[in-house]
Amino acid sequence: MKSLLSVILIFFMACGNQAQKESVTKPEIANAEPIEVATEDGMARAYFASGCFWCVEAIYESIEGVDEAISGYAGGHTKNPTYEESNTGRTGHAEAVEVIYNPEEVDFRTLVEVYFGSQDPTQVNGQGPDRGSQYRSIVFYQNQEQKEIIDEVKSQVAQNYEEPIAAEILPFQKFWVAEDYHQDYERNNPNNPYIQNVSIPRLNRFKSNFPEILKTNAH
Repeated sequence: MKSLLSVILIFFMACGNQAQKESVTKPEIANAEPIEVATEDGMARAYFASGCFWCVEAIYESIEGVDEAISGYAGGHTKNPTYEESNTGRTGHAEAVEVIYNPEEVDFRTLVEVYFGSQDPTQVNGQGPDRGSQYRSIVFYQNQEQKEIIDEVKSQVAQNYEEPIAAEILPFQKFWVAEDYHQDYERNNPNNPYIQNVSIPRLNRFKSNFPEILKTNAH
């Protein structure tokens, strides 16, 4: 059992600041028509939010068929959000990742299964020690087919939990790339206490649950 000191240390090592706990998604965002991102050079893009983007980026980059995952912000109502602004919870944005993948090697359904299977899908407005609406769980769809896949996987996952699934399902509108120092943060900062105590354990749990889809050189 963790000591009180350990719990306090993890709390302060969290990826960002604390913010209000209620969802801040505006109705005009939730009810908008989804924007579909065109495939480019055979690569498609998908968008997910499930807590600290340092963790989520590392998870998706370990999957065979994923070329890159980029940290950023999505789901909000302001333009050009910064890390500091999003951490207030007032921009409506969540820390998110843009997953650039080859649909011939990994399909959208698998990415959604990874999304639900690499987090606590029942945690509201946060993931692990990261609490606040900027860490809320969101899966974005770009068309009706994707929405149906998300709904189906969510329903299957819900059978394994007594608590309701917390993830919002939103139409994709815009992804804002985060500051340079956030990109590949786990890989570039392996000795950071948060990475050691939160990100790497979360990545390893994912790997143990999805060994069949990992890259052979997944770090």
